[in-house]
Amino acid sequence: MKNSLLIILLFGIQLGLGQTPNVYSEIDAKMNQIPIDLTGSTVGIARYIDTNFKTPSDRIRALYYWTASNIIYDVPNMFEPNQLDSPEEKADKALRTRKGVCIHYAEVFKAVANLLDIPTVIISGYTKQAGKVAPISHAWCAAKIEGKWYLFDPTWGAGYIEKQQFVKKLNNAYFKVSPQTMIKTHMPFDYLWQFLNSPWNNEEFYEGKEQSNKPKMNFDFVTEIERYEKLSENEKAFEEAARVEESGFKNPLIVEYHKLLKGNFTALTANKNINRLNELVNKYNEAIGYFNDYVIYRQRQFKPAIPDEELKAMLQSVKDKFVYCNDEVYKIGSVGSQNSTMFSELKRNISNNLKEVGKHEKFLNEYLNKTKIGRKLMLSGRG
Repeated sequence: MKNSLLIILLFGIQLGLGQTPNVYSEIDAKMNQIPIDLTGSTVGIARYIDTNFKTPSDRIRALYYWTASNIIYDVPNMFEPNQLDSPEEKADKALRTRKGVCIHYAEVFKAVANLLDIPTVIISGYTKQAGKVAPISHAWCAAKIEGKWYLFDPTWGAGYIEKQQFVKKLNNAYFKVSPQTMIKTHMPFDYLWQFLNSPWNNEEFYEGKEQSNKPKMNFDFVTEIERYEKLSENEKAFEEAARVEESGFKNPLIVEYHKLLKGNFTALTANKNINRLNELVNKYNEAIGYFNDYVIYRQRQFKPAIPDEELKAMLQSVKDKFVYCNDEVYKIGSVGSQNSTMFSELKRNISNNLKEVGKHEKFLNEYLNKTKIGRKLMLSGRG
């Protein structure tokens, strides 16, 4: 299911984190020399960085600098939703047009970082500037460098908007930010991505400080992230929704994101159920094939003849297959409205075929208890 939550950033005068001195001038200068033909794809950018920089720290700097310096914030489309494009399409579009909103910056950053074997995730949340919480959602990144998580916001690092015009100005304050600093301006919807042992709730983010009466805790986010990454997409959506709810529905953005997660969970569950349904349809068709073979064999008056036990086992095998289908079809949950008619029809067909098998079973049991002459009369319709 495509992400339907509008994730953009309303720029203003850059406040909160101040500019920091640029100690990466050599890396930045080298990134300015990247051949233009390599900048049209994440693979090309990753290849250049891989060739010219060896440490994860230098590589992530090169990536941040290039992304923040070469993608222009798309002011005219800042309120347009991005649910129709896949992550790959978002990154490709940003590289092709050199424009985008926060999710485009984030997708480029993540895609290249992952190609460089730097574990990177996109974080969805909301932000605060000059003490005011923004009314719109935002996306930024986190990357694991030498065993430690750092935060990056290439969108805020690219510049700002003034009088509805994008002002391009590199801001290093949003490069390799510590979690303790980033939480002052960036609030993830899911507290797992705060990377804090004592995560803030939404009320604390609004107040700009931890609550004094807050119970002491030691949230092991490292272990929790490792466990989370091993879950299925369905399980991830379910657990994330629970964490979002735990932090409180402080504003409409959180409510909308929680709704999105629930929708994702429902859709993922439906997709999983559809896969199970497709597997069951294959089993049902297999049962139909065996049943047809039996019916044809009976129409031929059970010729060529086989031992009674084999004949009985033949029909029992057919019955077992339909019983299995009948049991499993009621274990499948929702498959979505567009599949409901087919699903209901499958249930009816399984039930009807089980009834037909029952009729054949009754006939066969009676047949096997007859003498040779009695069997001939039954097969001829006179017994």
